[in-house]
Amino acid sequence: MTDNFKPHILLVEDDKALAEWICDYLRLRHFDVTHTTRGDDAVELINDINPDVVLLDGMLPGLDGLDVCKQVRPHFSNGIIMITARDEEVDEVLGLEMGADDFLVKPIRARALLTRINLILKRQEQLKNLNLNQETQHDTQASSELSFGSLTVNQATQVVSLGGQILKVSSKEFELLWVLAKHAGEVISRERLVTELRGFDYDGFDRSIDIRISKLRKKLLDDASNPFRIKTVWGKGYLFVKDAW
Repeated sequence: MTDNFKPHILLVEDDKALAEWICDYLRLRHFDVTHTTRGDDAVELINDINPDVVLLDGMLPGLDGLDVCKQVRPHFSNGIIMITARDEEVDEVLGLEMGADDFLVKPIRARALLTRINLILKRQEQLKNLNLNQETQHDTQASSELSFGSLTVNQATQVVSLGGQILKVSSKEFELLWVLAKHAGEVISRERLVTELRGFDYDGFDRSIDIRISKLRKKLLDDASNPFRIKTVWGKGYLFVKDAW
């Protein structure tokens, strides 16, 4: 738990003395605590404040704890700890079926309460980090793949597919295709291609780019005599056509 982040706990408990003790105990340990005594109020509060953890008594006025859990679970993904006055398996089973994450039996022990809250917060943080990593991975994969109609060019795997068929292209051919596709719709000069692919200035005599273009056209089913997918713009360079696939 960092100094900047204070987890928000919603305590739903109608026992005044117990509620005051729990609120004081958690606030001293740097939690924000909101307290209500009624189950129906709890449903509104959960929807409004989206607490990090809910401490939910089983027997409440307005709406009992099981019904609160049942109502909010479809849209509330954070932790719910049920508090029950009876240490009976049926209560635990019903609570878990309604969506509770954990149970505490009265009388509440301070260290057990704190441990359960911290375990839930730790799981939620791990899940959040996992989701962020997956989103980052997805974004990275998406940024390394270009698609134009039936053509897909994936930089990460260096795979080119056309109409669902994987094409056999050399690494040099792939590098050239990737640069052209990355600048689709833009005329790229031979000088710029040589500089970007080989890292040195074009001397006016290098024809390796032209040879690779010719090979790519053949593999991409382009018309060699009148290319429409990778066009030659005389005196300027090459144009990868976006909508020709």
